[in-house]
Amino acid sequence: MQRVAIARALVMNPPLILADEPTGNLDSASGATILDLLGSIAHEDDADRLVVMVTHNEDAARNTDRVVTLRDGRVTADEATQAGSRP
Repeated sequence: MQRVAIARALVMNPPLILADEPTGNLDSASGATILDLLGSIAHEDDADRLVVMVTHNEDAARNTDRVVTLRDGRVTADEATQAGSRP
């Protein structure tokens, strides 16, 4: 059902994708596929699109361009990641 929900969200090619724990209910292989898909969507050259992902999964966060960490409702860190320095 998670994959169907993601497919439905992407079918209209929205300029903003809000992904709340997109890998939360998936096995690791399916989760990796979804993260790869979100990453490729976020980096399409001709698209003016933003993908915002909320996650507790540190592996997923490491594969993003930027990580903003919240604790008790406050920003405690805001960092560009190594993944964000892709060509």
